[in-house]
Amino acid sequence: MILNSAHPRVVGSFGNAKSLREASADGVAGDCDLIEIRLDLLAAEGVDAADRPWSHLTGIPVLFTARRGDEGGAGELPADRRSGLLEQVLGEAAVIDVELASADEMAPLLDKVRESGIPWVASWHDFDGRPDSFDRIPAMAARAAAAGATCFKAAVRLHTPRDAARLAEILKEVDVIPLSLMGMGALAPVSRLLCAQYGSVLNYGYLGDAPTAPGQWSAGLLKRAIAASESI
Repeated sequence: MILNSAHPRVVGSFGNAKSLREASADGVAGDCDLIEIRLDLLAAEGVDAADRPWSHLTGIPVLFTARRGDEGGAGELPADRRSGLLEQVLGEAAVIDVELASADEMAPLLDKVRESGIPWVASWHDFDGRPDSFDRIPAMAARAAAAGATCFKAAVRLHTPRDAARLAEILKEVDVIPLSLMGMGALAPVSRLLCAQYGSVLNYGYLGDAPTAPGQWSAGLLKRAIAASESI
């Protein structure tokens, strides 16, 4: 099972088509447990997902995302376009990521995801780090569970060390659905390791030369740091 808090997984995310094309299966497999393909980023570069530029990374589970613009997506793709991008890769998906805010408008796609038995992550991103973000996470996790998501992911910009600690505390407080929590910004690295230690099921780093969120570790470094912390 990919989404298991007892075994935190590292997701390696590609920030551009160049990094994806230049990656080797052996190198990627050593750096992460599954890869994230950002279909919105590929579309913004004019790369056709039908060409399957990830096909050389055989044997590695793939999480597909087509991010909405107001949560960090490229190209301001409308919901029907993002649904279409995701629908064409369902046959290869180990996991699908759809923003919680898009769950209603992308309901037909999510019905197909469920029918296919693919776990889906309901995600939410706060790039500003609003004061009420931490208090909102439990309610959003409950909404994600009610919508049929397998996991709720929240990425929040952190301003103080207390913010990082609060994310970790939430992992112990919420039990309605598995959580993937992480910080963004200067405190992101420590928060991502801390959250993995507290049971975040998916923990994101970047592959190649382009982080996909502020303050991301490289996936390989994050995976080694998590492994080292588990051996202490």
